[in-house]
Amino acid sequence: MTEALFQFIWQHSLYTGTGLKTVAGEAISVIQAGKLNKDAGPDFLEGRIKIGTTLLVGNIELHLKTSDWYKHGHQSNAAYQNLILHVVFEHDTPSSPGDLPLLELTGQVPLYVLRHYEQLMHTPDKLPCARQHEAVRSKTKESWLSRLLAERWEQKLGEWNIMLEQSAEDWRNLLYWRTAANFGFKTNAAPFLMLAQSVPLNVLARHRDNPMQLEAILFGQAGMLDTNIHEEYARELQQEYQYLSQKYKLKPIPVHLWKFLRMRPANFPTVRIPQFAALIHKSEHLFSQIIEAHDAAKIEQLLDVTASHYWNDHFRFGETHEHPAPKSLGRDSILNIIINTIAPIQFLYASRQHTEELREQSLNLLESVPAEKNSILTVWKDHGWAAENAAQSQALIQLYNNYCTNKRCLECAVGLAIIRRPN
Repeated sequence: MTEALFQFIWQHSLYTGTGLKTVAGEAISVIQAGKLNKDAGPDFLEGRIKIGTTLLVGNIELHLKTSDWYKHGHQSNAAYQNLILHVVFEHDTPSSPGDLPLLELTGQVPLYVLRHYEQLMHTPDKLPCARQHEAVRSKTKESWLSRLLAERWEQKLGEWNIMLEQSAEDWRNLLYWRTAANFGFKTNAAPFLMLAQSVPLNVLARHRDNPMQLEAILFGQAGMLDTNIHEEYARELQQEYQYLSQKYKLKPIPVHLWKFLRMRPANFPTVRIPQFAALIHKSEHLFSQIIEAHDAAKIEQLLDVTASHYWNDHFRFGETHEHPAPKSLGRDSILNIIINTIAPIQFLYASRQHTEELREQSLNLLESVPAEKNSILTVWKDHGWAAENAAQSQALIQLYNNYCTNKRCLECAVGLAIIRRPN
């Protein structure tokens, strides 16, 4: 028995609730366990119990052993002087500390609760519930996934709210920055975001009709033009950037931030940057189009871009390769941007505008996109829980990263359902 498990048992009433008596022999009924307190002070707040015919409302303290009351120094702490109940798993002292009603739960907790908990905590599987989650009702899983998606977006959008405030509530800037970070995907997200933040969007907007100048600004700000390149295309970019950087007083980011190692050449930043330039070239009024578009196919069209012709047979400056072909962004990458940028920004916009219909549309957009494919989702699929769409895949990623890997089963709806299952 651990303190966390004991609190969990009390919180969810996973004990025999009938015929309970205090250590002093008084009949006790637990009406409300109270609210779990994660701050300093008693473990549960605003509980409701009845001892005999007397109704008591107030705070409740839990310990594994009665003697823990003294070990924790509660006898001299004013925060513990007005409790209505002391609950212990094992009563190991002659009396009840503080003359409080004392309830002992040894023998009242079903063995299956402890058995299921031990199975979850000590399984060798990557997923603690790998061998048990299939017994959990689909409705429970679906409801939990919805909460996990909201939790994932809440974590992500907290940072985005700060970025929005830093940009004077300019939604175009937020979309520009977050789309840029998404173009870098996981490996180069940070330098791509730095690149976007190093060039004001209004500067790029002035040169939207000139793809060469857009590429010159972006490659220059990426620190990739300060090299001895002899090809005409590269020299033109250098010349353009030299003039434009002086005109707008631009300073490039450090080139060493970009990563190429162990990447597919199609994902090199030298390919993503001209694709991003192509998006800016076609992106007049992009924000309004993105906010108004709730059909994945239409958004795919908006994000369908191809790098300039030079990159047909290049992955890096000055290095040609065989089998030239247009370097389009690709559907998987586009869907990744919809999942990680477009749908969340629609949700954030709707939340800030207090528009429930737009919030629902952003969720529906995610549900209309196929589930992602990665190592985490493969683990779930191999254990019988395959994501049906991107909303579910995002939630399963959140579940794995934030709960399963840390064995936070006591905070998981699936874990609760498994632990309380009487078999």
